Amino acid sequence: MLNRYYEKDGDPSLLKDRVFAIIGYGSQGHAHALNLRDSGADVIVGLYPGSKSWAKAEAAGLRVMTAAEATKAADTIMILVSDHIQPDLYVNDIAPNLSAGKTLMFAHGFSIHFGYVKPPADVDISMIAPKSPGHRVRELFVENVGVPGLVAVHQDASGKALQNALAYALGIGCLRAGVIETTFKEEAETDLFGEQTVLCGGTAELIKAGFETLVEAGYAPEMAYFECLHELKLIVDLIYEGGLNYMRYSVSDTAEYGDYVTGPRIITPETKLAMKQILKEIQEGKFAETWMNENRNGRKSFLATREANQTHQIETVGKELRAMMPFLKKKKEAGVPEA
Repeated sequence: MLNRYYEKDGDPSLLKDRVFAIIGYGSQGHAHALNLRDSGADVIVGLYPGSKSWAKAEAAGLRVMTAAEATKAADTIMILVSDHIQPDLYVNDIAPNLSAGKTLMFAHGFSIHFGYVKPPADVDISMIAPKSPGHRVRELFVENVGVPGLVAVHQDASGKALQNALAYALGIGCLRAGVIETTFKEEAETDLFGEQTVLCGGTAELIKAGFETLVEAGYAPEMAYFECLHELKLIVDLIYEGGLNYMRYSVSDTAEYGDYVTGPRIITPETKLAMKQILKEIQEGKFAETWMNENRNGRKSFLATREANQTHQIETVGKELRAMMPFLKKKKEAGVPEA
């Protein structure tokens, strides 16, 4: 059984005498900064000069500096920018201002575990990873509840790295739900595997394949969209609330029977073998190397694939159908934050 921690395990006094630098003000960054501030912590937001988020953070009443200035002024530095940005940011802005006794924190183990960020031995290195998008972290905090999270200590120079990490988890609200202790290795590898094989890659390809199969068989794209994409939320919500058994209890017997007899024909032993190979590549650092090289070389393949998927028929049909659903939150085009 993995160690689990709750509000009683977090010391709020450890938030009072430290300055926290939140590097980045995106989905997670804004939530961490605002929640810590509301928990009584002294918070600085670190951004690059000219960042569009600078005015947003200031409008929220937060102190904003460059990443270098924030690192120099803070005792605890939480890096919440994208993985591929972290190595250069660390070398150029953080490392020169990272003195002994400080704490360097992450919400994902990628950069530390795969060696793209290599801090000195005289700082604590820890992780608090909320298991939810940042906007949900903020919403539930305001409602006086929280999302569960993960805690990990990679380097304990002070002897108090875990206590300080748990105080941080208390400050952003995760201890209200509970945090589970893990390692940077376990978090990084399982996170990448889940995203690629199930949550993003696996699900997206399954949806598209189902949609294409129906359309190619002569069925209306609108029907294919409803059956293979739109209704997925209904199923996922049931699974989220009560697991696979609750979903099967809630659907018709016909749907449950089809689940049992057809699911193994789609997700076959060969699929699991492919998953094992993908996990092996993640564990060996091959995926991380490929992704970092893609960014170093201008992201041409990544951007071309993104564009191809954005213009897929399922997206054009979906845009028209979602216009019929006023209960959905209005969103701008892909890649643009919610209005």
